[in-house]
Amino acid sequence: MPCDVTDAAALEAAVRQVGAPKVVVHNAVGGAFGTFMDIDPAVLQRNFEINTLALLRLAQLTTPAMVAAGEGALIVTGNTSAQRGKAGFAGFAPTKAAQRILAESIARDLGPKGVHVAYLIIDAVIDVPWQRERLPEAKDDFFIHPDAIAEEIHHLAHQPRGAWSFLAEVRPFHEPW
Repeated sequence: MPCDVTDAAALEAAVRQVGAPKVVVHNAVGGAFGTFMDIDPAVLQRNFEINTLALLRLAQLTTPAMVAAGEGALIVTGNTSAQRGKAGFAGFAPTKAAQRILAESIARDLGPKGVHVAYLIIDAVIDVPWQRERLPEAKDDFFIHPDAIAEEIHHLAHQPRGAWSFLAEVRPFHEPW
């Protein structure tokens, strides 16, 4: 159900329409590239609202039913910006790092209550039409395919309780990580 995740009322209405899901994936992303001197603070604020505050709201809206059921999963997608602040990523990396730390805090709270929370780092350019247009010379194996990401999300969401992962990463075989 698409909605503006920064609009608390719209997010709440969307969750109400869905009901009590067993698996929730927070895949919203806001990003802007530039140095700390270039980034408008309003852009950083907007990205924080998308990447971090929306996760907080989504977790508050969906995980109580999971806790009541004694099961469920919240999977959060991120990227390598969540682990390092590279030059030119000042409008993006701080919000993804905050998102990862928030997800870890949620995981430590909900894990003992039977709800699995995991953070999936996608260290790749995703194979979507606008990226293909942006990078027309890139070969097929340069991109990570959405189906591969979905398979990893499914794997994380359905791990046995005795072997839950919090932090997982996916990348194409040639990614220079």
